[in-house]
Amino acid sequence: MAPPSAISYDIEAVTDTEAIVLPNPLTVNGVASRRSKVGKLVAGTAAYTSSDFFKSSTAGKPKAKRWDHYFSIESKSRQPSSLKGAARYLNTPGLISLGGGLPLAENFPIEEISVKVPTPPHFKEKEAIETGTTLSAGKYDVSEGKSVYDLSIALNYCLGTGAAQMLRWVTEHTEIVCNPPYADWQCSLTVGSTSALDHAFRMLCERGDYILAEEYTFSSAVETGLPLGVKFIGLKMDDQGLIPEAMDALLSDWDVVARGARKPFVLYTVPSGQNPTGATQGGARRRAIYKVAQKHDVYILEDEPYYFLQMQPYTGPSAPSVPPPSSNEEFLRSLVPTFLSMDIDGRVMRLDSFSKVIAPGTRVGWITASEQIIERFVRANEVSVQNPSGISQMVLFKMLDEHWGHGGYLQWLINLRMEYTSRRDILLAACEKYLPRELVSWNPPAAGMFLWLKVDWRKHPAAKTKSILEIEEEVFLAAVEQGVLVSRGSWFTADRENFVPTELFFRATFAAASADKMSEATARFGIALRDIFGH
Repeated sequence: MAPPSAISYDIEAVTDTEAIVLPNPLTVNGVASRRSKVGKLVAGTAAYTSSDFFKSSTAGKPKAKRWDHYFSIESKSRQPSSLKGAARYLNTPGLISLGGGLPLAENFPIEEISVKVPTPPHFKEKEAIETGTTLSAGKYDVSEGKSVYDLSIALNYCLGTGAAQMLRWVTEHTEIVCNPPYADWQCSLTVGSTSALDHAFRMLCERGDYILAEEYTFSSAVETGLPLGVKFIGLKMDDQGLIPEAMDALLSDWDVVARGARKPFVLYTVPSGQNPTGATQGGARRRAIYKVAQKHDVYILEDEPYYFLQMQPYTGPSAPSVPPPSSNEEFLRSLVPTFLSMDIDGRVMRLDSFSKVIAPGTRVGWITASEQIIERFVRANEVSVQNPSGISQMVLFKMLDEHWGHGGYLQWLINLRMEYTSRRDILLAACEKYLPRELVSWNPPAAGMFLWLKVDWRKHPAAKTKSILEIEEEVFLAAVEQGVLVSRGSWFTADRENFVPTELFFRATFAAASADKMSEATARFGIALRDIFGH
């Protein structure tokens, strides 16, 4: 299944009788011009910042809907941090601060850090070792006129939005890719999407609430909600993921008394390369889901760690591969439209992360949502994670902003697309070669890291006496015995109480092992299946 084509449009319907015209989005080439017009960024230790400082004009765009009616008691109770609120005065000329406990940089035992990174377009590991660039950050680079960000700032406390220097970059990137069609959108840095989900669930849900999700979904999202008393209810899926008609029917028929809970108003979805199924929602599918969300006033949590792992079309085991996009512009046009890009109401919180496209250990991501949602989110940051690691922010800033720029980052993403396309194709070729097709079926994923394997449990010798979960465990253990680990489909069920499987699935990843090991692992899984099923 090839990645769905991007949809080019200038006008997005609001109702049947109204429309808004979307201004031209920021382009990669337009970033330098905009920055030169606004002047040099000056943002010192714990500097107050906002995406509003870095966005294009939003004239003509509507403001987002208000979401007061969905905020939890916990979220409504949050007050601004008294100490962090005082940070807005730190830039007052002549001010001597005896207020905040911000340590002097001279007492930080780190004078300089250096990292070696690839130089675009030479991204391969061997090329990076031979031709990469070493980037350095000193403690006083700002005062010495070497940079707008240094270790005296990065190693100190920061506000809940993250450092202004990185917030500027993610705001520009979001505008380039998504160009949200309402005026008061903002970004905030996060320490990764799982932490951001915890904040979102606490912000929007009370104990006993249900969250809508694909019937098979990211297990950590479910496991984040359960201790909060929040349950997931699964929606039927097809090869493009969540089925909007299933969502509409469930919400239209919701019986508060029978369910013992109010009607769900939060949708958690992984639209691209969905974990675990690998399904990718096309542009038309996303618009249909958004329309159902409008009908039932549902707030959407758009979790997109795999959005930039959209791959080239799968052409088969012996067909020539599709060449990479010829330019950054072609790459951007090839991407499926995001929920954020069609969000005229401000009913989407988009979760982005560097975990899958740079490195999980950075623990840096960001969310984009309406100003009202961001304000509540930042209040939660202030009294929990506070902000991402300053060292991580510094490394990312040096690489993404000062070295690669937005254009270089898009080139990196194109390189990553081709790498994951190759890895997917290797795993699919191994499946074609080693797995019994009379037992196992799959759809080639268009994005992400995962292949969802469907095993025909009905052909098991004891299918009439064993449950699907019993057969699943038997296959899983037999695979381990053969020396291969695959994930059991039941680990990813949204509904942890009432779900009764009707099919048998396993998840395999093409992200973790080398090409030869992927092939060997697939062969071992095939042996395990044949041994159990007698084929």
